[in-house]
Amino acid sequence: MSAPAPIGLITGTGLYELEGLEHARVEEVTTPHGTATVTLGTLAGVPVAHVPRHGAGHARLSHQVTPRANVAAIAALGARALVSTTVCGAVDPSLDLGQLIVFDDLHFPSNRLADGSLCTLFTGPEIPGRGHWIYELPFGPGVRTGLIEGARAAGITVRDGGVYGHVDGPRLNTVSEIAQLAAAGVAAVSQTGGPETVLAGEARLPFALIGFVTDHANGVMPELTPAETLARLFSESAGVFQRALRSALPVVAADPGPPAGIVFSL
Repeated sequence: MSAPAPIGLITGTGLYELEGLEHARVEEVTTPHGTATVTLGTLAGVPVAHVPRHGAGHARLSHQVTPRANVAAIAALGARALVSTTVCGAVDPSLDLGQLIVFDDLHFPSNRLADGSLCTLFTGPEIPGRGHWIYELPFGPGVRTGLIEGARAAGITVRDGGVYGHVDGPRLNTVSEIAQLAAAGVAAVSQTGGPETVLAGEARLPFALIGFVTDHANGVMPELTPAETLARLFSESAGVFQRALRSALPVVAADPGPPAGIVFSL
């Protein structure tokens, strides 16, 4: 009997290893878009395929992350769904520091990767299943529901919904730039979630993105988030994410639901 298909996990700043991961083994997965290092194992009774996007010890800054290879590798391993985590800066002043948010929409108008290339898995005419990703909202409702229910069951404050704003790194944003994002309805920003959302959609993976608020972005509050508060919350985020994931993974695995939208192949 073949092993159950895993749930893919892409984690960010501070979360490089999963505590409690059983039967862990590392695979180098080669894809048309590069090679990704994936740790396979079982977490909370659920098979997972884990990629820390920044590498051990945060070896890669946001502009050095390889989202195409990461998503393609998880898809190649037969994942049933994908969850990404991100620490983020609040644009919506009603978001509290230290709380989670499960996003329901995306602001990523450039649709480009850090090297300037278009954000797509469909890089050539030979790519099977290439086409247009068509959707109403870009996140899978089943995975979103599992994350929200799991976080709440773990006793963690989580907001259901909000627009994720992808911004280019590694620098942070000016007051003027944040004001533009606020006018577009963005709730929180970080530097990696946009490409993962698009690529998961093209890979036909049910996908959701969960954020942990570490600061209020420039100009959102009368005073900047103190550096010591930011450092403390960065440190705390990994533990909060792991509590939420351990609680949410069985719910997601039980019913990840369909991917968001369809890929209309020509």
